[in-house]
Amino acid sequence: MARTADGPAISAAALTMRFGSFTAVQDVSFDVSPGEIFGFLGPNGSGKSTVIRMLCGLLRPSEGSGHILGMDSSREAESVKRSIGYMSQKFSLYPDLTVHENLSFYGRIYGLGRRLHERMDAVVKQLHLAPYVQRRAGALSGGWKQRLALACALLHEPRVMFLDEPTAGIDPVARRELWDFLYELAGRGVTLFVTTHYMDEAERCNRLGYIYLSRMLLLGTPDELKADPRVTPDSARWYEAGLDGVEPPLEKLGKQEGISDVTVFGNTLHLLADSRVSQPQLTELAGGLEFREGAPTLEDVFVRLTRLAEQQRRQP
Repeated sequence: MARTADGPAISAAALTMRFGSFTAVQDVSFDVSPGEIFGFLGPNGSGKSTVIRMLCGLLRPSEGSGHILGMDSSREAESVKRSIGYMSQKFSLYPDLTVHENLSFYGRIYGLGRRLHERMDAVVKQLHLAPYVQRRAGALSGGWKQRLALACALLHEPRVMFLDEPTAGIDPVARRELWDFLYELAGRGVTLFVTTHYMDEAERCNRLGYIYLSRMLLLGTPDELKADPRVTPDSARWYEAGLDGVEPPLEKLGKQEGISDVTVFGNTLHLLADSRVSQPQLTELAGGLEFREGAPTLEDVFVRLTRLAEQQRRQP
């Protein structure tokens, strides 16, 4: 049981994990407050899963420590596991069992005893699963599979939830509905630790951490990350131009000295230019497109910081 309601719900202090000569996670530190939605981002292989496994008590760190609700993830691993919920990126329940049978099975694993049917009824109602309780899990659509997985993870009423790309592979409507429910959970004081590759989902998080090649590069709110001076140097500005069906001159602009990070978002050309390039010059280079000053997106943040980290790594 957690010994205190004070302090962070999740805490990582200089977490480091080595596998032989390979360092998977290096000196990662952060805190997550109770009821916070914390987004944990990074490319595949960056160390995200290893951090989660250390926090959940599945891996003992080589150095540093992790705490969940005041419990040491290494020394009190079994208590930690009983206090958290985990929802995997891949559907990990039993496809040949019905929704009801999956819930019953996981409820018994959690040792709910006499509270099993009460909790099953509660999560079925919360996630609107009633029409599907007798349907085989394998016959559900992607969105309803994710709802079932979340329902199973919530049966024992955990105060901390780890969600590994919870909306991967489901349609936009199901994604929005799932996020609406996650907001409800956070409103009840449940702490959510979410990994995602979707930038719109990252914007929904209270705070974000970005890990790359084992190290935490960024930590803060979405607005704080966008304001990082490494993303927009003092001598540079972000610009945007509507395309209106015009073919974007990406290659030409990308080769122009003083212009970097040229990309397209929907029907908008988006780039970073330093003081050597004026707005009229941009218009001329882009064949008459009218530019206005813009702002960095979260995607810009992660792309630029990743490039800077890669440049530093390659330096002798």
